[in-house]
Amino acid sequence: MTASITAPDDDRPPAARFAYDRHTWKEIAHLLCNLPVALIGFVYVAFMIFTGATLSVTVIGLPLLALGLAGARVLGRTERSRARALLGIRIDEPSPLHGRPGHRREGLFPWLWTSLKDPVAWRSVLYSFIRLPWGVLTFAVTLVGLFVLWPVLPFVARGLTNADRAMVRGLLSPSDELERRVAELESDRGVVVDTAAADLRRIERDLHDGAQARLVALAMGLGLAKEKLLEDPDAAAVMVDEAHGEVKLALQELRDLARGIHPAVLTDRGLDAALSSVASRCTAPVKVTVDLAERPAEAIEGIAYFTVSELLQNVSKHAQAGRAAVDVWRANDRLLIQVTDDGRGGARLDGGSGMSGLAERLGAVDGLFVLDSPVGGPTVVTAELPWRGRAEV
Repeated sequence: MTASITAPDDDRPPAARFAYDRHTWKEIAHLLCNLPVALIGFVYVAFMIFTGATLSVTVIGLPLLALGLAGARVLGRTERSRARALLGIRIDEPSPLHGRPGHRREGLFPWLWTSLKDPVAWRSVLYSFIRLPWGVLTFAVTLVGLFVLWPVLPFVARGLTNADRAMVRGLLSPSDELERRVAELESDRGVVVDTAAADLRRIERDLHDGAQARLVALAMGLGLAKEKLLEDPDAAAVMVDEAHGEVKLALQELRDLARGIHPAVLTDRGLDAALSSVASRCTAPVKVTVDLAERPAEAIEGIAYFTVSELLQNVSKHAQAGRAAVDVWRANDRLLIQVTDDGRGGARLDGGSGMSGLAERLGAVDGLFVLDSPVGGPTVVTAELPWRGRAEV
C-alpha cells in the first residue's frame, strides 16, 4: 500500500578489493552499459523536447510532449531496474501518474496538464541529459582499465558506480515524504470507497430484509382487516391488533438501523453517553471512562464510536470475557481509545473477527490500530485517531 524510502546504509556493497568478486563484475558491466543506455536516453529526450517545443504552437505539440514525458517515465523505470540488478540499490518506484488520453473520468485536458507538470518525468529527462557525457567518460575509463589498470580497476569501478548510485537516488528515487504520502492517500482513498460501498449495501439489505418486508406484510394485513371490518368485526380487530404489533417491531428495526448509521445519543450527548449505551448491550460488564474536555469533530467522533461498538461486539461474540473496559482520552493532537477484556485472547488481524477491517478504516484517516491478544488473554486493543475539534471543520 505505501511506498518505502530507499535506505542507503542497507544496500552498500562490500568494500572494494584487488580481487574480482561478483559485485565488482556487476559494477564493471554497469559502467560498460552506461554509454549505449545513455545514448538512447539522450537521443530520445532531445528529440522529444525539440519536437514538442517546435510543435507547441499547434494542437498536437503539447500532447506529443506529454506522451514523450510518459516515455521518459519508462526510461526512468528501466534505469531503476538496471541499478537494482547491477548496483544493488534498494529503490522504490514513484507513485503512478493518474489519467491517460481518453480516460472517461479524467478527460484529455486534465490528463494533459497532469502529464506536463509530472516531476518524476522531468527528473528522468534531466537524468538522461546529464548521463551522456558521464556515460562516455565511464565507458572509456572502464574499457581502458580492463587492459591497462587491471589491478586497481575494482577501486576505480567502485568510485564511478558510487557516483552512479548518487545520481539514481537523487534524480530517479521517489521524492521522500511527498511520494510516500501520495501512495498512502491513494490506497486510503480506495479503502474509504470500498467501506462506504459496503455500508450502503448493508443498509440496503437491512431495509429490504427487515423493515421493508415487515411494512409490506403490515399493509397486506391491514387490507384484509379492512375487507373483514363489516363482515367479521372481531376478526378484523384481531388483525388490527396484530398489525399494531408489527408496527412496533418495524419501528424498532428502523431505530436499530438508524443507530447503526449514526445514533442520536452520540449527536445529542457525545461519546460518553453513546459508549455507555453500547457497553450496556455487551454480554460482559464494561467500565467506560471518557476523559475529554471538548468534543472532537463529528466524523472523528463517529469513527471512535463505531470502533468501540465493533470491538465490544467481538467481546460479546468471541472473547468469553468476565469483564471489559473502555478508555477514551486525548493526548496532544490524537484521540486515543483502548478496549481491554479478560477473555480467552488469541484474536488476530486475519482471524475473521473484523479486526483487519477496523485497522483499514482507521488507517484511511491517518489513524493507528494496535492489537495485543496472546492466547489465554487478556486482549488489549489500542486505537489512535487524529484530533480535530469541531471548530476546525
